[in-house]
Amino acid sequence: MARSGNKDKPLVADRRYGASKAATTRNTTPPPPKKPTRRRAPRKASRGGIFGLFAGLISAVWRVIWGVVWRVGVVSCMVLGGIVFYFYQQLPPVEALLDGRAKGSVTLLDRNDTVFAWRGETFGGQITSDTVSPFLKNAVVATEDKRFYHHLGVSPRGIASAISINLAAGRGPLEGNGGSTITQQVAKLLCLGVAYDPKQWKSEAAYEDDCRSGGVKRKLKEIPYALAMEAKYSKAEILTIYFNRAYLGAGARGFEAAAQRYFGISANQVNPAQAAMLAGLLKAPSKYAPTNNLQRAQDRANVIVGLMQEQGYLTKAEADDARAHPAELSEAAQTKSGGFFADWVMESAPDFLTSTTTEDVIMRTTLDQKMQKQTEEALAYIFDNKVAPGSKAQAAIVVMSADGAVRAMVGGRKIAAAGSFNRATQALRQTGSSFKPFVYAAALDLGWRPTDMVEDTPLTINIPGSGVWSPDNYDRKFKGLITLELALKESRNIPAVRISEAVGRDLVRTVAQGFGIESDLAAGPALALGASESTLIEMTGAYAGILNGGSSVTPYGLNELKLKGESDSLMGAGGGIGERVISQQAAGLLTYMMSKVVESGTGTRARLADRPAAGKTGTTSAARDAWFIGFTADYVAGVWIGYDDNQPLKGVTGGGLPADIWHEVMTRIEEGVPVTQLPMILPQDAQPMQGFTPPNGTAQDGGTGGWVTEEAPPSQPLMNPSDDQVEALLRDILKNKQ
Repeated sequence: MARSGNKDKPLVADRRYGASKAATTRNTTPPPPKKPTRRRAPRKASRGGIFGLFAGLISAVWRVIWGVVWRVGVVSCMVLGGIVFYFYQQLPPVEALLDGRAKGSVTLLDRNDTVFAWRGETFGGQITSDTVSPFLKNAVVATEDKRFYHHLGVSPRGIASAISINLAAGRGPLEGNGGSTITQQVAKLLCLGVAYDPKQWKSEAAYEDDCRSGGVKRKLKEIPYALAMEAKYSKAEILTIYFNRAYLGAGARGFEAAAQRYFGISANQVNPAQAAMLAGLLKAPSKYAPTNNLQRAQDRANVIVGLMQEQGYLTKAEADDARAHPAELSEAAQTKSGGFFADWVMESAPDFLTSTTTEDVIMRTTLDQKMQKQTEEALAYIFDNKVAPGSKAQAAIVVMSADGAVRAMVGGRKIAAAGSFNRATQALRQTGSSFKPFVYAAALDLGWRPTDMVEDTPLTINIPGSGVWSPDNYDRKFKGLITLELALKESRNIPAVRISEAVGRDLVRTVAQGFGIESDLAAGPALALGASESTLIEMTGAYAGILNGGSSVTPYGLNELKLKGESDSLMGAGGGIGERVISQQAAGLLTYMMSKVVESGTGTRARLADRPAAGKTGTTSAARDAWFIGFTADYVAGVWIGYDDNQPLKGVTGGGLPADIWHEVMTRIEEGVPVTQLPMILPQDAQPMQGFTPPNGTAQDGGTGGWVTEEAPPSQPLMNPSDDQVEALLRDILKNKQ
């Protein structure tokens, strides 16, 4: 084997590897010495296997769970994002969401164009979160969602807190407190995008109840809808929707309507106390409405003031001032005036312009709020001072001008019960002797005079199919031959029947109907004594016809109806003076006779100290109804008292409590009004009618089965004259007239 010239030593494997290693490490730092390896004691096979198996099982389960969770999470986020995007696409511009009412409202103005009542849900006009009072905006945020500006529409902390509160109270996790943010509340107000469909819901109230319902399903839809709103709208825009759509009690939709309703000012003018009261309504609008319970509303407002101070929206001085000067209702909201009147006026126009209107309507009316308040106070005063405590007797009052313009109306003793039964316009009751002026009106229009004579003697009339009928006087006495003036002044029944029979019942009915008594009138001789039924407003309107000189009157409360913001009227006055019924002379003479009723007759308790008045009392059979209707030169007022179940009154006649109420009402109304004389004609000043011929004086047979007396129940017939005797009596009456 060839060798090199170096004469190397023979190759030896161990030395070669060693030399190679030495060569490799030449000129390098030698490695540190290795530490001796510590050998672990061997584990017991049985213990290591159990724990290893358990750990492996847990690890495997965790890997499966985690795999499922993150995949479900990703899918859920994708689904949520898809739903949010869907709602986002469906959301309209903010302006389209501010007035969500399905129906319009009616605002009623009095004769001075001042608001006194509302019907339906009023909408005060669109406002924004930038135009409302800063106090109001801060009060709402402090009350409903203090983290409103820091979340994305849903507050997990709020939901968790609500669930905890509900469970602690023994409710379901989502029953009661919902932990909703303002955004979620707006989502509910928008009914999660579902529009009102009258075919699907029985009413708008049922629709809103469904929108506000809770439950898991509703929450699952509410959350993405709220997130979509946060993506679509700014915080200011969400608040704007809230401010316009929230219901705040007393028919007010939105804070602008509520501020106008309760305080008579705009939402941009409310102070801290008023703002706190409005924000307090959000929790329970009906419960905390100041028109229902002002003290409760003020107490709730104080809680809101505390929250505003706690969150830095009010200084201590501002909060103390708000507590010291709580919000008060405006005069219109405080009085609740004219509720019965408002209901009546609403019925005078078509439903599509009132109760079912889809527009906002303005109604100018004839109501005088001052007179309305005076009338209500007068009624309360009499019942407080002259009626036994606990009495369930009812009363109604109507005050109007001579042209039929109604100035005040009370439909029952419970003023707050407006919206229920209105006894002034709906109760048909027997009129009693308050009907007698129409009998005398018919006679005077034929040419009779107050000084003419009539027999006040026993009378019996045979009514075919009913037998004999004998009216009686209140005092059960007879005065013989008396004047018409005295007969009306003392409200004597027999003379009224004789006159009615003499002039003819048909003429009496014609005169009464001409003056506005639209109810069915009795066919028999008891017609003269008020056996027929009528309403108080009809009777008062008929007396207004006497005051205005003998022309018919249609009572009315509506002056003008138009749409809000429009200048053109859709309807004008709904009544007024109509055709002539009796001559002006007859009306003047009748006014003179009725003034004697108040001056020295059955109505003396109605007499006024400073001005002349005229009127007539009325008490029906068994005193079930008591009336007094009368007038001054300025106003006509009618008063009725009775029980709703038609039971007899005890110790009450038309010349008693009704006359007292009338006196109290007119004394208050006429205070400070210049005295004007009644438009009456004295008997000596009456002009004789040319060509006057008395009617045929024969008694008429009619078909009424009962009788009505003034101030007393009927008695048995005092005598039973023959038909010839009756005719002879009537001939004597006519002979006296000739």
